Amino acid sequence: MVSSNTYNPDVLTCLANLSNDEVFTPPSLANQMLDLLPADIWHNKTATFLDPVCKSGVFLREIAKRLMVGLEVEIPDLQARRNHIFHNQLFGIAITELTSLLSRRSLYCSKNANSKYSVGESFSDEQGNIRFERIEHCWEHGRCLFCGTSQQEYDRGEELETHAYQFIHTDNPEQLFLMKFDVIVGNPPYQLGSDGGTRDMPIYNKFVDQAKKLNPRFLCMIIPSRWMASGLGLTEFRNTMLTDKHIRTLVDYPIASEVFPGVEVKGGVCYFLWDRENEGLCAVTQLREGKAVGPILRNLNAFDVFVRDSRALSILHKVIEKKEPSITEILAVDKEFGWTSNFDGFHNSEKEGDVPLYYNRKGKRLVGWIERDNVKKSSHLIDTWKVMVPQAGSDGGQRIPDSVLGSTFITASPSVCTQTYLFFFTKSEESAISIRSYVSTKFFRFLVSLRKITQHATRSTYTWIPQQDWNCMWTDEKLYAKYNLTEEEIAFIESMIRPMKLSNE
Repeated sequence: MVSSNTYNPDVLTCLANLSNDEVFTPPSLANQMLDLLPADIWHNKTATFLDPVCKSGVFLREIAKRLMVGLEVEIPDLQARRNHIFHNQLFGIAITELTSLLSRRSLYCSKNANSKYSVGESFSDEQGNIRFERIEHCWEHGRCLFCGTSQQEYDRGEELETHAYQFIHTDNPEQLFLMKFDVIVGNPPYQLGSDGGTRDMPIYNKFVDQAKKLNPRFLCMIIPSRWMASGLGLTEFRNTMLTDKHIRTLVDYPIASEVFPGVEVKGGVCYFLWDRENEGLCAVTQLREGKAVGPILRNLNAFDVFVRDSRALSILHKVIEKKEPSITEILAVDKEFGWTSNFDGFHNSEKEGDVPLYYNRKGKRLVGWIERDNVKKSSHLIDTWKVMVPQAGSDGGQRIPDSVLGSTFITASPSVCTQTYLFFFTKSEESAISIRSYVSTKFFRFLVSLRKITQHATRSTYTWIPQQDWNCMWTDEKLYAKYNLTEEEIAFIESMIRPMKLSNE
């Protein structure tokens, strides 16, 4: 006898992910996204749905469940209702041949849509409405014209997966099914290696843009949140998203593992609802550790990047209203002296006239020496005092409170560094000490965190940091008073940012 307490899990909750870039969507998350759609759509027998990136088939399966209930009165015969839904309303494009079989198994209960085991009776071929066709990249000058990936990395034989996704490798996505869709929903692949694997190039944005070309009634996708403030090649996509008033709902998870157990996606993930027929403010919700901030109606285009936590907006506005010069005016650019982090064109012992060069190996700060004449770029900054800040620090807000930035240190004039460090430059030791005290405050690092969505802090991350007078030691108490922060705003900063101790190391 089977106990009534026996746990019988949904098989789609038990699948191991393909990778951190091709993640299976848990059924619970798929249903959260489908809940954003209007309830009457489940009673509409003419509504059409497309998942252009099928992996497990979970979206189509959960849509089918809802339609089976919603159309029961209009199509009372169970098999007739099932045939109608599967044949006329649900469509998918799989990302691989394997996931096409898995998706058909999830939806039709058979890997072949027309087999005797299929619960649908109206298909004449094996694929049914879940299609897969092996597509090759279109190479030009070593790059794919459609996805931009590297030919060196992905020009493969027939026995290997090409990751040339059918939905985005065409200029005419409407030709894939020769029909219009009311709803497009899915969880696209996130990125591909773009230059031999040393850098990863986001591609989820291409799926969103391609889906919009089909002009559905609704578009709902879950994607990495990096687009909000950073990401290789995402500037245009970010601008498009922030200015698109058809995005009516945005749900943000800073910690991706809260929706994708065991998966780390730097910067978290988010899902959104795009509504073709309606424009307006966006209802924004941030979810972390089971606690929700929102929904709060917001203008996504208030700034050049998106401030994820709505509680930060009042503080940011108080800072911006003073119209003080940005600290980026005394901040180096990325790779200021022209050397990457793995630069080794220096020597370990000092010679007369050499300049100390600060670099990092395996997480350890080190000093080498280089001839002054070999500093070919930004030589005017050699003879300045510097407050060095590692470009990589913390983990992009995965933990709260967060340090945001790595440990800072002061270097005397003269000095240079590799790409490992950004630095604030000034003329005196006194002002360098003052700058470092400012960088160490929670107030400073809180403002950095608003634009820092991953572990890397580039120069633009510091845009909202105002300059101060560099003739004193700065503390949070001084800054809270200067910007007239309320007790609630102070408590919020204190809860978000860890203290940073000043030391000589």
